[in-house]
Amino acid sequence: MMKKEDKAEDSGKGMQASATFRINMSDSTGVQITSCLLNGENYLTWSRAMKIALTAKGKLGFVEGRWKWVFKIKQRADGSVDRYKARLVAKGFTQVEGIDFHETFAPVAKLVTVRCLLTVAVARGWEMHQMDVQNTFLHGNLDEEVYMRLPPSFFSRREGMVCCLRKSLYGLRQASRNWYSKFADALRGYGFHQSGADHSLFIYSRGDVFLGVLVYVDDLIVVSNNSAHCASFKKYLHQCFRIKDLGPLKYFLGIEVTRANSSLFLNQKKYALDILTECGMLGSRPSYVPMEQNHGLYVDSGSCLEDASRYKRLIGRLIYLTITIPDLSYLVHVLAQFMQDPRQPHWEAAMRVVRYLKQSPSQGIFIQPNSLDLIAYCDSDWAGCPMTRRSVTGYFIMLGGSPVSWKTKKQTTVSRSSAEAEYRAMAATVSEILWLRSLLSFLGVRIDRPTPLFCDNQAALHIVANPAFRERTKHIERDCHFIREHI
Repeated sequence: MMKKEDKAEDSGKGMQASATFRINMSDSTGVQITSCLLNGENYLTWSRAMKIALTAKGKLGFVEGRWKWVFKIKQRADGSVDRYKARLVAKGFTQVEGIDFHETFAPVAKLVTVRCLLTVAVARGWEMHQMDVQNTFLHGNLDEEVYMRLPPSFFSRREGMVCCLRKSLYGLRQASRNWYSKFADALRGYGFHQSGADHSLFIYSRGDVFLGVLVYVDDLIVVSNNSAHCASFKKYLHQCFRIKDLGPLKYFLGIEVTRANSSLFLNQKKYALDILTECGMLGSRPSYVPMEQNHGLYVDSGSCLEDASRYKRLIGRLIYLTITIPDLSYLVHVLAQFMQDPRQPHWEAAMRVVRYLKQSPSQGIFIQPNSLDLIAYCDSDWAGCPMTRRSVTGYFIMLGGSPVSWKTKKQTTVSRSSAEAEYRAMAATVSEILWLRSLLSFLGVRIDRPTPLFCDNQAALHIVANPAFRERTKHIERDCHFIREHI
C-alpha cells in the first residue's frame, strides 16, 4: 500500500538505513553483529541471510520499509555456527507514543518458573521438548497505522513514496506485545489455560492428558505426559506459525540441559568458559575461595578503572551465571554495588570470582525425581553495608531437594536490631513461598503440608509467634507482619 511521503513525516521522521556494521559479542546463544563491512566472502554469506529474511517477511504479509539491517551468527550449544541471521529492524526510537504505539509490555518466563517446571517434569516423568518460533515478531498483528520509507537495493523505489506496514516488525515498540498476544490467543484456542502466577506459563489438562508450555519470547519449553497428544499439539503450532521443532530439551537460554536416566542436570559450562576466555583466565590458577569474608570493598577504594565498561559487562555476565550457580548470588550482589564507579580493588575481586569459576566451570543444578516438597531457608546480616548500614537478606528455597529459588538483596530500610533484620528477611521469604505454592498448584502439584521455613534468630521467631507491639518492634511496617497470618 503506497502513500505520499508527506503523510509519513510524523511517524517516519529520521528513519535512515545504516550501511556499516561492527562485530560485537552479544550473548550466550550467538554473536550479535551491529557493524562489519559487507564485502568479499562476508557479503555473499550475509546477502543470502538478508534474502531469507525478506522472503519470510513477504510470506507473512509484510510490506518492507527502509530501516536498518542487524546481523547475528546463531550458535549451537557446543559453540559451532548454526546459521547466519539477518533482520530488517525498525528504528523504534522514532515512534511517537499515542500515534505509532500504545501498550508495549509483554511478559517473559521467570527463570524460577523454568526451574520449577523442569523439577516437576522430572518428578512426574514427563517428556521435555524445545521449540523455536522463526521470524517471531513478524507474526504479530499491527493495530496502529505505521509508515516508513523503502530500503535500497531490494525493492524498486519511487520518488516521494513510502509504505504502510501490514504486520509487526523487529524494532517496533509494540512488536513484542503483538507477538505475545497472538501466541497466547493461539494457545487459548487450543484449550490452554494461562497461569496467574506467571503469565508465560500455559497448561492443557483434559482427563489424563497434560501439556505444559513455557514461553520466553520465541523459545518454548513443552512438557507432556502423552507423546501422541504432544505431537498433535506441535502439528497445530506448525499450522499457526513457522515453528522449528528442536526435539528433546538440550539448550535453553544459554542453559545446557543434560538427561541422565531419570535425572536432569542444568549448567552453563559454555557460558562460564566464554567468561574465562574473555577475561584471559583460561590458563590461570583456580581460586577455591571466591571472596574474603572481610573483603574491605568500599565505593572509594583504590584508583578508578580506565575502562569501566569492562567491569559492568563482566558483572552483567556473572549475574546471568547465577541462574544455575546459586553460590555466586551474594558475590555478585557485593560487586554490583560498584558498577557506577568501579575501582581497581573491585576489578581484582571480580577476577577472583572468575578464577573461582575456573575450578569447576561445569557446576550447576542436579534435579532428581523426588517428592515435591518445598523447604526454605533465610538469613540476614545486620547493618552489613558499610556505606548505608542497611542489612542484606538472603533466602534459598528447594523443591524436591533441588534448588529452585534464591536471592540476595539489600533491605530497603535500616534495621534497628539483628532481630528486625531477620524478621524482614523472613517476610521476603514468605512472599516467595506463597508465590511458589500458587505456581505449583497451577501445575497440579498438591502441597498439603505447611512449608518449613528455617531461621537462625530466636528473637525474630518470637516476634512472629507473639503478635505484641513492643518498644523495639512497634515501628516495623505492617507489610512485614503478614507473616503471622501464614504460620
